[in-house]
Amino acid sequence: MEHISKRFPGVLASDDISLSVGEGQILALVGENGAGKTTLMNILMGIYQQDEGKIFINDKEVHFRGPEDAFNAGLGMVHQQYMLVPNMTVTENVALGYKQAWKPLKLDLDMVRSRVVEISSYYGLAVNPDAYIWQLSVGEQQRVELVKTLCLGAKFLILDEPTSALTPQETDELIALLKKMKNELSVIFISHKLNEVKALSDTVVILRHGAVVFSGNTDDYSPSQIAAMMTGHEIVLPENREEAVRGELALSIKDISVRSDRGFLALDHLSLDVYQGEIVGLAGVSGNGQRELAEAINGLRSIESGSIEFFGTDIANKSPYYVIDHGMGYIPEERNIEGIVPSFAIRENFILKDSDKKSFSRYRFLKNKAISRNAEVLRENFDIRCPDTATAAGSLSGGNIQKVILAREITRAPRFLIAVYPTRGLDMGAIEFIHQELLKKRKEGIGILLISEELDEIMNLSDRIAVIYKGSIQKVLKHGEANRKNLGILMAGVGREEEE
Repeated sequence: MEHISKRFPGVLASDDISLSVGEGQILALVGENGAGKTTLMNILMGIYQQDEGKIFINDKEVHFRGPEDAFNAGLGMVHQQYMLVPNMTVTENVALGYKQAWKPLKLDLDMVRSRVVEISSYYGLAVNPDAYIWQLSVGEQQRVELVKTLCLGAKFLILDEPTSALTPQETDELIALLKKMKNELSVIFISHKLNEVKALSDTVVILRHGAVVFSGNTDDYSPSQIAAMMTGHEIVLPENREEAVRGELALSIKDISVRSDRGFLALDHLSLDVYQGEIVGLAGVSGNGQRELAEAINGLRSIESGSIEFFGTDIANKSPYYVIDHGMGYIPEERNIEGIVPSFAIRENFILKDSDKKSFSRYRFLKNKAISRNAEVLRENFDIRCPDTATAAGSLSGGNIQKVILAREITRAPRFLIAVYPTRGLDMGAIEFIHQELLKKRKEGIGILLISEELDEIMNLSDRIAVIYKGSIQKVLKHGEANRKNLGILMAGVGREEEE
């Protein structure tokens, strides 16, 4: 890519960018949220057209009018925000772009299904070809995207945050897989996880504000040096080292059973207590009931049995409004579906839960000046990259959408906070800030249930760590007892007796 520039209203998204990838090479593209990484890759895939600059494949200039042209040239992209049709099966989603399956007057779904099974087993990517996309967890959807791209015969892979929804074990497997595939593939790998960048890539390119600020061999630099070049300052992730300030019992989940969208028991007689002033981390492989637990607590999913007591009040099967009104804060897994209203302005998304409060409305009329002032303060404090707060929230990058949700939930003074993958898709600087905010809330006496697959995040922040497997709590470990090995064993379903 030579001298690529792309402008959007109020934003220079790509500023004279040049980069090249050799055959069998893995290039890491890194930068802060909103630096222009995804925009650049969307240009390469023909989703956007550059305003200036040229693209060459094997020294021949190409002009992609759309993604189909890029597919035909052997390019495939696994997007950060999934390009899947929710009410279709995995097989049907792959078939949409699989031209060999389209016969006269017939779509050969059996052939596509066989191809999905073949690719997923060959690469060790567990995917159910008959499951509907809406039934799958975020991590499972991520795997579907990867299988879909490989089924379409990509020889040049673009991976936009491919490990953001994978467990540590799955991440290690993906890195090993991509290293093996280097003989037959070239890869551009977008990631905020700098240990992965070091483990996987040959070269690294750093973007800041839409321009290349650094390009070099990955081996020559440490993760902390790369992070400092990304953000302009040294990054130190905070740890929970202070004495516990445990207060009264805030959330008491007793023996609850909840069904998944597919009808089986996603939570099977699960019990868990969280006190004020402590962070309880919930560790587990994606799809073991984390989503259903968060939704059941927040009134988005009914429970079949058991109780959920919130400061002594049973909130099981109550409405989301009732739960919010009692002081629950919630950072959901599905940020684009449950976290924001994409077509609403950023400033409107900031007050979704508080639009009836006196500070933002009077006699049911919104106070637009107060709403705008609030939005500007949050935009600055949380470093949300956008032209202005009137911008539609859905047009932001994934990391900046996450910041909008975090800003809203953390600053509205909740009595309790449920954070589901709160740093997914965030750069190192933003992760540092969010971790500081969560520890600050803990110090203020707020109880936090932290659901994450980032084991380092859970071990750094949690006072206690509960491991979930197939909808039940395997074991609860104290802060000092947990390490990557014993958590990994428990996450794989090995019980206490076997572990000992």
